[in-house]
Amino acid sequence: MRRLLLLTGAIVLVDTMFFSALTPLLPHYVDDLHLGKAGAGVLQAMYPAGALVAGIPGGMAAARLGVKPTALIGLSLLAVTTVAFGLADSVWMLDLARFLQGISSAFSWTGALTWLVAAAPPGRRGQLIGSAFGAAVVGALFGPVLGAAASFTGTGPAFGAVALLAVVLAGAAAATPAATPESPQPLRTLVDAVLRNRTIQTGVWLCALPALCFGTLSVLAPLRLSDLGWGAAAVGATFLVSAGLQAVWAPVLGRVSDQHGRLPPLFGSLAASALVALLLPWPRQALLLAFLVVCAGSAFASFWPPAMSLVTDAAEHSGLEYGYAFALINVAWAPGQAGGSAIGGAVASATTDAVSYLGLAVLCLVTFAALLRYKEIAVPLTAER
Repeated sequence: MRRLLLLTGAIVLVDTMFFSALTPLLPHYVDDLHLGKAGAGVLQAMYPAGALVAGIPGGMAAARLGVKPTALIGLSLLAVTTVAFGLADSVWMLDLARFLQGISSAFSWTGALTWLVAAAPPGRRGQLIGSAFGAAVVGALFGPVLGAAASFTGTGPAFGAVALLAVVLAGAAAATPAATPESPQPLRTLVDAVLRNRTIQTGVWLCALPALCFGTLSVLAPLRLSDLGWGAAAVGATFLVSAGLQAVWAPVLGRVSDQHGRLPPLFGSLAASALVALLLPWPRQALLLAFLVVCAGSAFASFWPPAMSLVTDAAEHSGLEYGYAFALINVAWAPGQAGGSAIGGAVASATTDAVSYLGLAVLCLVTFAALLRYKEIAVPLTAER
């Protein structure tokens, strides 16, 4: 179990490292390629757009081919697309490479996390998901450092190192034993579960909402910090601190959700996210804004361990393959991240940052009220026993 957790954590770490590396480089691309806020939002959105397109195919691959081949497909494509992004010198090349890297992420995340959850002992699912997510956050922690380094060394060498790590992990995954599906489920089983199971529907939304929040934050916060006088290194340091807190907090939240149920940490995440979204537009000092960005990252990330555990709980209860469950999580995350990046950036460009952040706060508060009303959803939102 420990070896599998290390492998899973390493896979999602490398994937998120490249994803978050773009954040401190956004001001550079905005200036050099004349993107503007809307163009920066589109560039950020291409990664989750690729994950959305590949979400269901990734789940089908895990359910039919097995978790190991699915993870290997994702890692191989990650290596190729990371090199392509590092060498790209035009807007369309950057957008295309980012889109294909999102496709690779859908396969590697689905394969790796399905591999882990299928082997998880009873009563430890939330903790293991939290630990894997903590590793993903460590990747997000090093991503801004990688992006800041790329601003000095060039994107080719910096992103080439990520590609090399992906190749090494592919070799480790290939050498790790994994079960193969005996009787793959038809896609109709997934459709029936989504249409009929209210717990799955709730869990999917609770995975989409923090993605929407992060997508908006990842575009607006770096640009605002840059406007207040901070460079790529300082922006990267801000997200580095935020990711460090998230990495420590995620396993704790997973353990809490195992012991006390999925609802308590979700209510806390919704309340904290609404509050910090209301505060983010107003600071006029870079240091104060950076502090709120760190708080926002912790609040938004608090959704993931209990929400992902909720989806897998419901999948197990309804007899749905875990590969399909994580496909749903990818499908939930992708439009949220893409919508937050593209729509949040466009709305802020047309109006102000405050309008985008206020929209996030309203969504969190409405979700909080709806969750209070629908505690009785299909599968009890309690811990595994």
